[in-house]
Amino acid sequence: MGPLQGPTVRLRSLTPADLRRIFEWYSDPEAASPFDRYITDTFQGFARSVREAPSDPSSLAPRFAVERVESSGAVGAVGHFVSHPVLESIELWYLIGDRQARGHGYGREAVGLLVDHVFRTTAVERVGISCDVENVPSCRVAEGLGFRREGTLRGALYHHARWHDTHVYGVTRGEWAGRAPPA
Repeated sequence: MGPLQGPTVRLRSLTPADLRRIFEWYSDPEAASPFDRYITDTFQGFARSVREAPSDPSSLAPRFAVERVESSGAVGAVGHFVSHPVLESIELWYLIGDRQARGHGYGREAVGLLVDHVFRTTAVERVGISCDVENVPSCRVAEGLGFRREGTLRGALYHHARWHDTHVYGVTRGEWAGRAPPA
């Protein structure tokens, strides 16, 4: 499959250089873990999980690198996974790990491209996003794309030595198809 292109970012397959960079973001307490916990034991284990992800719908491994259209090199990564064995929904996650790339709308555009891809390539009716309630930028991404806040899971995520509440967002296929074009 070729890259998924938007006005300012593209989602593309991961390269070996991307793997090293994303692994570094996962290992950096300021890049990935202020609002989430990522379990990456070793680089070899991380690389193996990325290789195996296409055959494992529940894999949390990155599926695409996020790259600015005008330059090469990943500024982030996105992924999707089946989070529940019965509910027919796909969950998304996203990370703009390059601090210089944050705040420019790249995350929102990348997530929009990923939602389009999921609805185009699967029969799923709902796409979801879960965000730590303290992760205001991530919540803004979901809300800005038209995801509805469906509820809050209390004490659902443990990281940094305490339990965190998590907002749950979702958008259905019909809602996504009927949304207004991005501003």
